[in-house]
Amino acid sequence: MARKVADVMVEVLLQAGAKRCYGVPGDTLNFFTDAVRRSELRWVHVRHEEAGAMAAGADALLSDELALCAGSCGPGSLHFINGLWESNRNRAPVVLIASQITRDEQGFDFPQEVDFKSIYSVGTVFCEEIRTPAQARRMTAMAAQAALSHKGVAVLIVPIDVSRASAPEEPDFAVHRAAPVVHPSDAELERIAEALNRGGRITIYGGSGCAKAHDQVVALAQKLKAPVARTSRAKDFLEHDNPCDVGMTGVFGGKGGYQALTECDTLLLLGCDFAWRQFYPERATIIQVDIDGAHLGRRHPVDIGVVGDVAPTLDALLPRVKSREDRQFLDDCLEETTKSKQKLEQRAVAKPGPIHPQYLVETIAAHAQPDAVYTADGGSPMVWCLRHVPSTGRNRTIVSLSHGTMANAMPQALGAQAAFPQRQVISLSGDGGLAMLLGDLLTTVQEKLPIKVAVFNNGALGFVEIEQKVEGLLDAYTDLHNPDFSRVAEAMGIWGRRVEHADALDDAVREWLAAPGAALLDVVVRRSELVMPPKIEPGQVLGTALYSAKALLSGRTDDVVDLVKDALGD
Repeated sequence: MARKVADVMVEVLLQAGAKRCYGVPGDTLNFFTDAVRRSELRWVHVRHEEAGAMAAGADALLSDELALCAGSCGPGSLHFINGLWESNRNRAPVVLIASQITRDEQGFDFPQEVDFKSIYSVGTVFCEEIRTPAQARRMTAMAAQAALSHKGVAVLIVPIDVSRASAPEEPDFAVHRAAPVVHPSDAELERIAEALNRGGRITIYGGSGCAKAHDQVVALAQKLKAPVARTSRAKDFLEHDNPCDVGMTGVFGGKGGYQALTECDTLLLLGCDFAWRQFYPERATIIQVDIDGAHLGRRHPVDIGVVGDVAPTLDALLPRVKSREDRQFLDDCLEETTKSKQKLEQRAVAKPGPIHPQYLVETIAAHAQPDAVYTADGGSPMVWCLRHVPSTGRNRTIVSLSHGTMANAMPQALGAQAAFPQRQVISLSGDGGLAMLLGDLLTTVQEKLPIKVAVFNNGALGFVEIEQKVEGLLDAYTDLHNPDFSRVAEAMGIWGRRVEHADALDDAVREWLAAPGAALLDVVVRRSELVMPPKIEPGQVLGTALYSAKALLSGRTDDVVDLVKDALGD
């Protein structure tokens, strides 16, 4: 059988490290899927392309290898959009094969014709069409290399007449994976050291750029007696085995991290691109280290901005920094962190009535494997995951932070499980998020992916309700009339159980985690549970009070009572 262009593409992608391709087959994609069938690539057949893109993103993010997704022309490849935006903003190396109608019909409003380049050139790191068979090897290699080197999504548009054409002889283009060691110049390092040596109350603020720099960050913090605050993305990398950890800051963080940032006089930003400017100090010397020079000073003005990987930068910086003895600021922040954690723990208890979602997450974490992978839907499940799943140094959390999408958890769990079949993968799914891509629960059965799905069933778009109440609005259009998700799961051939009372939760979680194959636990949780930020702004208090007044006037007394009880910790 003569080699086709599709065969060459698959060959290049395999050589680049790809092992799995997520998608839905069809028409213009047929020659590519046939090439996959005859290769070592695993085709993961999802039910919706958006789920496939999110699965591929989680696969790539965890494995640090290229993951693929592929779709048919028109609506098939359009369905990937939201999942690919999520993956690109998570900096996951993914290649989409967007198959296209034949070249002769393009430009004539042919059925299912879509200009993919105009759509995908925004929100990706690469987007090009293979215009001739002679370009196939070179263009495929460039797409894979762009995804790997820029840590993002590359889109390769492939007309069907190109993919089915005979493969011509081409130069041996291949993907190269460079691994440079990048740190600032000696002069820049001296400037940073001088600023740190002058500082009084020094705080280190770490982001996902600290993924391979845990030991260096902790060593610097101990030498400077500096608290280490972190972004939500840095949880897996900086929380564990860190005596200077004061937790997250921002809306999802606690008072320890908030105090460390707002009360310091010198702030060292390491590999973080935290967007919320109100959480930066008003008057402090700010130093920023980032591998991407375009990120320097884009969130808040900085005094010193340098380009470098965090680990080699700190290796070069540590000998230049003087050891400090005064740890008063560190101890004050650690004390505030302890108080903040104790307050959060007051909610993670078993009480009569609907279950506290914090208690659900802590119960799961207590019985999960030390290297478990957690995914969590945007909204309150994400907050409870970040706050109540302790980092072990081996487990991982995947949430939608930059993109902030719904329905990410279960599809991302699919990709995590496909990439790591021996690891426990737990999806913390909101009832609204799960329902949005519910059909891909079938993928767990068809593809034999034994993920564990916990449904936070509060009958509402809970995070939206909180937003509305804080704005002083009556919550509207947030009700969800849900089925018993455990029975839905059972109808699909998945283990299912529903829990409505806290005293049954521990046994149910044990049984759920031990179930063979995919399993779903439908848990009725408190609808009125509040996500409290580290600092309550006057406008938020006023807005919530205004909501309460409107609710009372509308005859919704019970809603106000529940809100007050939860706010007071009842």
